[in-house]
Amino acid sequence: MSKGQSGLGKSTLVNTLFKSQVSRKASSWNREEKIPKTVEIKAIGHVIEEGGVKMKLTVIDTPGFGDQINNENCWEPIEKYINEQYEKFLKEEVNIARKKRIPDTRVHCCLYFISPTGHSLRPLDLEFMKHLSKVVNIIPVIAKADTMTLEEKSEFKQRVRKELEVNGIEFYPQKEFDEDLEDKTENDKIRQESMPFAVVGSDKEYQVNGKRVLGRKTPWGIIEVENLNHCEFALLRDFVIRTHLQDLKEVTHNIHYETYRAKRLNDNGGLPPGEGLLGIVLPPVPATPCPTAE
Repeated sequence: MSKGQSGLGKSTLVNTLFKSQVSRKASSWNREEKIPKTVEIKAIGHVIEEGGVKMKLTVIDTPGFGDQINNENCWEPIEKYINEQYEKFLKEEVNIARKKRIPDTRVHCCLYFISPTGHSLRPLDLEFMKHLSKVVNIIPVIAKADTMTLEEKSEFKQRVRKELEVNGIEFYPQKEFDEDLEDKTENDKIRQESMPFAVVGSDKEYQVNGKRVLGRKTPWGIIEVENLNHCEFALLRDFVIRTHLQDLKEVTHNIHYETYRAKRLNDNGGLPPGEGLLGIVLPPVPATPCPTAE
């Protein structure tokens, strides 16, 4: 899932993320088409193939927020959508005749887009992430990072990390879920050096040194999306699709979903009185007559 205020290039980055070199052959997307503004929560299935292995991903694009005069509780539609996916999974799971493989529409990762102001996070950003981090894995991303110098980018990343820590906002990978020393060492490096990922998205190709690359054209040259010297897009893509994909799914299932599941079952599944866990009214059990002594 992608989330953030309007105009930060969420849709563009999602297209770049899943329609770059890892999956370009399977894409019917026309780069000449202008990406329309997202006005509703929209889930799009996409198959990527790498090394002969196919993997189906669902990308959830969401409307920008923060444009209204009153932005009170603007995170509620997103939180509701995420919980609805947990509810779907729970209903399938408690079914007696459940499927061998339950369709999984749960949100395993939310890319939260931060405006490259170079200053502090907006109170709305902090409030939004505080609520969402309780129900989904949040990965903070600095959008349009090419608008900052290297020094500004480094300082801003440190400031964002500090503000998230001060406000008690846990982003993925969460410290308490590191399973062993090796995981902790690797994830500490990611948390202290990479987070939040400073990225640039683009839906246009340019010729650079005889190669076609995704990039943004400026008066002083081409900013190459997949060049680590230019931005951290490639790090983000590898992090989400390759190195931490399985762990994202496991943390979602074992932590976020289990928290939701325990609460719902403690509340009797939130089902109306007289209904079982399946959401089906249970028929009365016929009385068995006692055997008479002969």
